[in-house]
Amino acid sequence: MTLPFTFGAYVARRFVVSALIMLTALTGLVALFDFIELLRRAATRADAGFAEVSSIALLRVPFVALQVLPFAVLLGGILAFWRLSRSSELVVARSAGISAWGFLAGPVLMAALLGGAATAGLSPLSSIMLARAEQLDALVLRNAPSSTTLAGGRLWLRQGDREIDPNGFAILSGRPVAARDAESIRDGGTFRLEEVSFWRLSSNDRFLGRIEAPRAVLRAGEWVLEGATAFGADRQPQPRRDLAFPTELTPDRIADSFASPDTLSFWSLPEFIEVLDNSGFSSVRHRLHYQSLLSLPVLAVAMALLAAGFSMREARRGGVAGMLGAGVAAGFALFMLDRVTGEFGETGTLPVVLAAWAPAAAGLMCALALLLHLEDG
Repeated sequence: MTLPFTFGAYVARRFVVSALIMLTALTGLVALFDFIELLRRAATRADAGFAEVSSIALLRVPFVALQVLPFAVLLGGILAFWRLSRSSELVVARSAGISAWGFLAGPVLMAALLGGAATAGLSPLSSIMLARAEQLDALVLRNAPSSTTLAGGRLWLRQGDREIDPNGFAILSGRPVAARDAESIRDGGTFRLEEVSFWRLSSNDRFLGRIEAPRAVLRAGEWVLEGATAFGADRQPQPRRDLAFPTELTPDRIADSFASPDTLSFWSLPEFIEVLDNSGFSSVRHRLHYQSLLSLPVLAVAMALLAAGFSMREARRGGVAGMLGAGVAAGFALFMLDRVTGEFGETGTLPVVLAAWAPAAAGLMCALALLLHLEDG
């Protein structure tokens, strides 16, 4: 038992070192191209200096690392297993009675840990830094107060309304004023609507009342409808007065609903998705992003097994270059599958869970099939 465990730990160490080196190299390469693109955009902005552009590029580095992690695991694994095969260490291990499944347990575990660390640790850091990078990008390179603008026309929200019915809800509609974009909402701390309509409905969609107001202000924990006219179920108007209704919405949450899901922490996504659903916003992008982060450890494991299957061929048997090239091609095929299923998921053509988990599941099954075909015991 000592020899398989020792050799497995040795292979795992070689694998994780190669994966981390490849992650650093790929992140640096992509970040460099990103930095060059930012410099090109800054060339037309007199007030955009080198320091501002460098800050934006550095703030995007964790996001870039999160995106290239699966490829780093694949390429790092190919490099590690190819070196072990070239030095005949894998041949000697198999001659000693150690199967491929025995010494692959360590790399698989390390790949899962890398994916889990990226989801649980790197993703929250990436979301914070990317949000700041987008703010600077919009302010410095686009001369706009925000990178995301609220949709024109009327804004529609849905929230609970338990004053009349314990399971009732309300639908609010109005035109955003004073704060036309996400960042000015955050900066002002309030969110204002004009030409506001407020429909109150029971749990079975029965009409309970309506409120019309020229203005509404979203403050901490409540909507304040100024000069509102309330209509009961009998359609009779009541005198004008200011009304307040409790709400779970905040200016930040409304702003975030129009921002990229990448700027939200993995740990805050479930609660935020629930708020979006209760408020009538579409949460498809956020649910897809959340499921993609959950599937990242499985995708990393699939990449590690693909790397093993395409790089453990003995050098003396020839065809090594072709196998390595096929491994890289398989990785990019999974990337394309991820992009395609993501697009189908956002449009609602595919269920969100299927769209997010299909690339990881397909890669894992292909890798296991390849290893079962190649492993001779």
